Amino acid sequence: MIAPPSAALAPQDRGYDLAPSHSEKSRSPTGAVSWGAIAAGAAAAASLSLILLILGVGLGLSSVSPWAREGISATSFGVSTIVWLTLTQLLSSGMGGYLAGRLRTKWLDTHVDEVYFRDTAHGFLAWAVASLATAVLLTSAIGSILSGGIQAGASVMGGVASTATLATSGVAAAGKRGAEDSGPLAYFIDSLFRRDAGAAAASTTGAAVPAEVSERTMVKDAAEVSRIFTNVSRAAPLPHDDIRYVGQLVAQRTGLSQQDAEKRVTDIYARAQATLNDAEAAARDATDTARKASAYAALWIFVSLLSGAFVASLAATFGGRQRDA
Repeated sequence: MIAPPSAALAPQDRGYDLAPSHSEKSRSPTGAVSWGAIAAGAAAAASLSLILLILGVGLGLSSVSPWAREGISATSFGVSTIVWLTLTQLLSSGMGGYLAGRLRTKWLDTHVDEVYFRDTAHGFLAWAVASLATAVLLTSAIGSILSGGIQAGASVMGGVASTATLATSGVAAAGKRGAEDSGPLAYFIDSLFRRDAGAAAASTTGAAVPAEVSERTMVKDAAEVSRIFTNVSRAAPLPHDDIRYVGQLVAQRTGLSQQDAEKRVTDIYARAQATLNDAEAAARDATDTARKASAYAALWIFVSLLSGAFVASLAATFGGRQRDA
């Protein structure tokens, strides 16, 4: 019996396999996302960003001086900080995006538009992973910037109450610490009971000035006067009854006449209110400046991050084009 020709046998029946066709060789065995390349680009971007931030901090601290009219100004320092953050984001994102595009797997039998899209996505993903890693490392710094505006707004709303509380607590603490006090009203209370060198030795009634009061009585009088001063609204004058009563205390302690003592009470109260109002206005201005600085910092960080995402995607397409060349 004649055997059939070998051409009729299947390839596996002949004892050998045919070489794969060109279409089978050119088919990409991997997926559309090269996570290894993305991780490598993100690590490089995060490391370069951290190095540049540390360098920027060192250069910034070296340009600041604690002495007046020396070193860089606040405006120049803020502008240079924004420029350095933007430059850091552009350089680190460009490096990470380029590495993500250059190290990714070569996609065969893929349309050029699809390759361009994938490279762009790789650059964006590398930037996203690097940004998240940097945010984890710098959580405290970013948190302070974002919370600064909220805390500033709360400080503005509570400025008046805080000033009054500090005034009351400062004078009350004077009773416990004696003469060593740093409260906002302590100096004015001391000035109120200060005895002049040429003060009269008797009051308007002609009686002799009483002997030196005890330390406990002095503390009690100081605390009582502080409560009277802080009980009145900041914009309202001191009531006449309070002026007369405090004037009596001043007359007993200093030997002044009742009329002179009341005049001293009125003048010192006006000085104290003016000083506290100026301090409160300065605190409001500083708080408003901090709020605006926090808002500007957040906006410029957003702009720099958005620019970094664009540069990372663009650099990834450039690196992918060189990979496929």
